[in-house]
Amino acid sequence: MQNHLSNSEHTTPVATFSIVGYDPNNGDLGIAVQSKFFAVGAVVPWAEAGVGAIATQSWANTTYGPRGLQLLKIGLTSEQALEHLIKDDPDKELRQVGIVDASGNATHYTGTKCNDWAGAVSGKHYTAQGNILTGEDVVQAMGESFEHTDGELADKLLSALVAGQENGGDKRGQQSAALLVVRKNGGYSGFNDRYIDLRVDDADKPIQELERLLKIHKQFYSQ
Repeated sequence: MQNHLSNSEHTTPVATFSIVGYDPNNGDLGIAVQSKFFAVGAVVPWAEAGVGAIATQSWANTTYGPRGLQLLKIGLTSEQALEHLIKDDPDKELRQVGIVDASGNATHYTGTKCNDWAGAVSGKHYTAQGNILTGEDVVQAMGESFEHTDGELADKLLSALVAGQENGGDKRGQQSAALLVVRKNGGYSGFNDRYIDLRVDDADKPIQELERLLKIHKQFYSQ
């Protein structure tokens, strides 16, 4: 996906709802996302253990992921990193972003030209955002679910996705979903930080499939 719309061959917006979160108990960071968009997990979620987590969507500028993580790594807060990302972007009014840093500070941005309904809510250690949604109830339900769900960060993030879908979700329907949680040395054999990295690229009910995959993941890789 090119980054400037005037030079892009791919101009389909990543109309989606996502939640970015942090677990203060163990430092886990992650993102859960669902969209009527093929392979959304290849575009929206970016995270690095001990650094932060970012969801970049709408007419997604995928450089916001690696650039944002680099800004967080040098010590900027989520708010400061976001300011740097959007200030020089000529298409910033088409972007939507959610960021949580390694201290749990959450921030979000929704450009004025994102397709309705578009917006976000944030709370302690999370931000939930979406565009082309059935309404504000989607992100509100996601936030409430995150706050009231027990368990690991992955459980809280996935519960929020379920709540968002139950309250309308993407007004165009469902297609793909993803769940990414990073933890230092949490990946296979401890060689990387990808504690949980699950994707459903094309399915009638991708969130349900993501729930099934998470159960399998826990059976094989529970720590």
